[in-house]
Amino acid sequence: MTQPAAFVVFGEALTDFIRQPDGQWRAIPGGACWNVARAAARLGVPTGYAGSVSTDVFGQELHTLAREAGLDMRFTQQVAKAPLLAMVTSTTPPEYFFIGDDSADLHFDPERLPQGWMDEARVLHFGCISLAREPLASRLLQVARAGAAQGKRIAFDPNWRKLMDSPSYRVLLRELLALSHYVKVSDEDLERLFPGDANALSTLQSLAPHAEILLTLGAQGMKWIKGEQVIDQPAYKVQVVDTVGCGDASMGGWIASQLRQPDAPAQVHLQCAAAGAAIAASKAGAYAATWDEVQAMIRRG
Repeated sequence: MTQPAAFVVFGEALTDFIRQPDGQWRAIPGGACWNVARAAARLGVPTGYAGSVSTDVFGQELHTLAREAGLDMRFTQQVAKAPLLAMVTSTTPPEYFFIGDDSADLHFDPERLPQGWMDEARVLHFGCISLAREPLASRLLQVARAGAAQGKRIAFDPNWRKLMDSPSYRVLLRELLALSHYVKVSDEDLERLFPGDANALSTLQSLAPHAEILLTLGAQGMKWIKGEQVIDQPAYKVQVVDTVGCGDASMGGWIASQLRQPDAPAQVHLQCAAAGAAIAASKAGAYAATWDEVQAMIRRG
């Protein structure tokens, strides 16, 4: 019998097409929300990825990898629509655009989720470009509202992308922050979300007054912030292969730790987030670590 999903992740899964130095293109399954779901599942938390993927070769690969990660596949929908693609023309500096005006992700239907799923869930996660793409964004905001009304904890990683410059996203951002209990944001996200704001972190805190904030600082580590409380966590030292999915791994590790060891102090959850990110950085692609790998990294220090 499938164990009920304690963590349900809403948002996009996509295929990154990354232009290589020789002009060839490399296709890599990904998507921030899909990566978070896989990270939590691999860490042993019963997790559902609540999103929609295509039925073609790209969607099937995402579906297969989700199953292999241990996700509850009752939450993942497949529809006969085009895949969502991210065309990454440069990684340094990042240059990209999306293809998918009527792609599978936009056809996600919350009414098709497993019966009674909300009763079992403990944390609902939202983020990235799914919240800047209609009609999906409005559907997900409705789910977040319903979850908050039923006492579920809301996790949010804005994960800034170019699509988020619209006035409608700014409105949604403020409402979702107000609902959130956990917010993960990078220093780069803060600059983009609140351009020209010299006190962007304070602004974020004022918009998310109930939230614990995980502020990631790349090689400088991360901080846990709640009100006036701040805990610093240095980055674990690894040989960096690439940083793809590191932020998603930290988010998945942070929430997985909360669900696996709810009585542990904030510092312990912060260590899990940092360890997940470090392990992801030491592997090619958006690697999702196991619980044993994360704990070994923490012990090693």
